[in-house]
Amino acid sequence: MRHKPKLIPTILLFIFGALSFAQSTDEDIKAYLDALASDSFSGNILVAHNDSIIQQRAYGLSSIEYKVENTTNTTFNIASITKMFTAVATLQLYEQGKLELHIPIDAYLPDYPNKLVRESISIHQLLTHTSGLNNFYVDDLDKLKPSAYKNISDFVPLFVNDTLLSKPGTQYHYSATGFVILGLIIEKVSGTNYYDYVKENIFKPANMPNTAALAMDAIVVNKASGYTSMFGENTVLKKNDTYLTKASPAGFYYSTLSDVFHFSKALRNHNLLSEATTELMFKPKVKGYNTHLGYGIDVDQRYNQTILGHSGGWYGIHCELMDFMDDHYTVVILSNIDDGGKTGASKVADFFKALIAEKKE
Repeated sequence: MRHKPKLIPTILLFIFGALSFAQSTDEDIKAYLDALASDSFSGNILVAHNDSIIQQRAYGLSSIEYKVENTTNTTFNIASITKMFTAVATLQLYEQGKLELHIPIDAYLPDYPNKLVRESISIHQLLTHTSGLNNFYVDDLDKLKPSAYKNISDFVPLFVNDTLLSKPGTQYHYSATGFVILGLIIEKVSGTNYYDYVKENIFKPANMPNTAALAMDAIVVNKASGYTSMFGENTVLKKNDTYLTKASPAGFYYSTLSDVFHFSKALRNHNLLSEATTELMFKPKVKGYNTHLGYGIDVDQRYNQTILGHSGGWYGIHCELMDFMDDHYTVVILSNIDDGGKTGASKVADFFKALIAEKKE
């Protein structure tokens, strides 16, 4: 009589090993968060495993001058995590057959004032930061007028005449400008205001009721103010009321822990895009400054598993969305204080990368 292979014990060992790893990891996460001090991190942290939230914590102050504490429902500026919304919106229209990724954008913006840009740059290049366009938030910082931008088109004069940094398709240059142009394309192709489009087609289906493009003078209960250390250079914090604008397709939406998590879950579970288009978005296409990029998403392959997501960094802002794809952990970090890469939100993010993906110093 032939004996069947002893697969069941092997499978059970694998299952018990995975459960043991998860239990140990969860305990390490709890211990770290229990010990994390508000004087070393200001903001909120959410951790989920297999799409179930296992930890939500709040630290520090949403208003230093009024001594208002952050809560797990506090709304934070998420800066460039916003780019993921714009990428999804663009890919939804691609999925519907309303736009192509590899043709010049003059097919959609024939009246865009810069002829070279509209005739030489594709949506693929805009989504992968290979268009040669600049980052107007940084390069034109002295031109920003915080309350001057009501519509997406209002941002265009900031960069429309800027010179390309490189020939389209040849080099990576992180570009807020490119994502604002994607916003113009979304409006043109959909026939809908950008802000309304993402609200109806992303925020509602993903269950994100607290995510909004707030006016600079909006009074919002439980919204965190941003405080800058000039990225770790200064020990005395300064409130950032100067270097912000209303959200554009490139950045500065406000959101909460739960909303960012719901977005991640909806995207990974194909509730916003089809499985094929989601895979297209996640597929690495170019090498950025540190990680590879898909379409509007970081694809970090430096450690023992791929981490998908995006960071958001600006004066008084440091946020991270990280999906650890092998072990199925999601980590959301929202902070209202910037840092120089070794403290604050950076240090918290490095803990999770080291614990889950074995990041080495």
